[in-house]
Amino acid sequence: MDALIKDLPGHIGDEVTVKGWLYNKRGHKKVLFLILRDGTGLLQAVAFKPSLSEEAWADAERLSQESSLIVTGTVQAVGEGHHAPGGVELAISSIEVVQVPEMEYPITPKDHGVDFLMRNRHLWLRSQRQWHLLRIRNEVIFALRKFFYDRDFLCFDSPILTGAIGESAGTLFEIDYFDLGKAYLAQTGQLYQEAAVMAHRNTFCFGPTFRAEKSKTRKHLTEFWMLEGEMAYCTHDESLQLQEDMVAYVVRWVLEHCADDLREVERDLAPLERAAEGGFPRIVYRDAVKLLQSKGSDTQWGEDLGAPDETILGNEFDRPVFVCCYPRQAKAFYMKRNPDDPETVLCADLIATEDHGEIIGGSAREDDLELLLERITEENLPLDSYEWYLDLRRYGTVPHAGFGIGLERFVKYICGLQHIREACCFPRMMEKLYP
Repeated sequence: MDALIKDLPGHIGDEVTVKGWLYNKRGHKKVLFLILRDGTGLLQAVAFKPSLSEEAWADAERLSQESSLIVTGTVQAVGEGHHAPGGVELAISSIEVVQVPEMEYPITPKDHGVDFLMRNRHLWLRSQRQWHLLRIRNEVIFALRKFFYDRDFLCFDSPILTGAIGESAGTLFEIDYFDLGKAYLAQTGQLYQEAAVMAHRNTFCFGPTFRAEKSKTRKHLTEFWMLEGEMAYCTHDESLQLQEDMVAYVVRWVLEHCADDLREVERDLAPLERAAEGGFPRIVYRDAVKLLQSKGSDTQWGEDLGAPDETILGNEFDRPVFVCCYPRQAKAFYMKRNPDDPETVLCADLIATEDHGEIIGGSAREDDLELLLERITEENLPLDSYEWYLDLRRYGTVPHAGFGIGLERFVKYICGLQHIREACCFPRMMEKLYP
């Protein structure tokens, strides 16, 4: 019967067929140890020359790294002291070769440079570290969706092509859209989520977003996935609590469901265990600037916080911290003016520990039509492109709030990665478009 490697501990003594690829091979004249992978795990399969036909043994000998093959044999438990993955091995009775590569596989056990690995990303995905990282990413996605599903949020898909600027005109990918003029790859789905919550109260979108930022940092991609939640009749403080609950929930989920994967990528679990408890501290921007200046930063009031500032703040706390109420001119036009401090807006960035920086940005949305018009004018945005957005304030406006969490930055934090490029399948950066 056909079986997956992950299920073999339940088939000890059975004859099974495994379809996969050769990850590694070692042995001598009469015994070959074939390490197979099938997408679900690794398996040691043992080819013993006296037990195989001449043809099967010849096939085993000619296999090279990443050969594709089908093996049949009996599942056997291995004792303590043996290093077979999963605690079982396969005693091979027959081999069917699907393909043996004509050339040597480019990625070998030796060290390779990052540029080489990125150019061969389509093959690098097969390595064990990358395999574990993308399994963690998959669990993060599932946990995020489950969090919102369990709280009765509706998944509302926002368009990728838009005529409305969501964040900054300087970071837009612009295209010609038939005879209608310019269109842009979406920086955010937020504006459309604001329309959705007036019909469904609580919604989220989860999809690709684009920023034409000329940044070559460890934390930036030009294409990334973002989950954005939006809530009607929601205060700024209620939104912050939901964000905290979401991060703690997902971290707990990963700790529970990805323990082996986290161990394989050598993640220090202590920061995650603290984040899983919740209780994220909050600090207002004004106090954050004073703290940064006391630590030697040149940041002045009115400026947005840069990566070095986020690193300093992240190091001051033992779990993610909310920096709240930034200056109005440093943030987007749609953020609600702070009634207690009109120079600022009701917003917050969630800064992660360990130099991972911002992972969430959110705010209360400006629900006053006149104040929103004032901000759109200040930003020199084309009013006709936002008429539909202004209608949301003309017809049944309500207090509402929302946030966006960048998936790759979140995965980078959870996995303890130095660079964001390993947090997605095929990263898109200023200097990377191939493959």
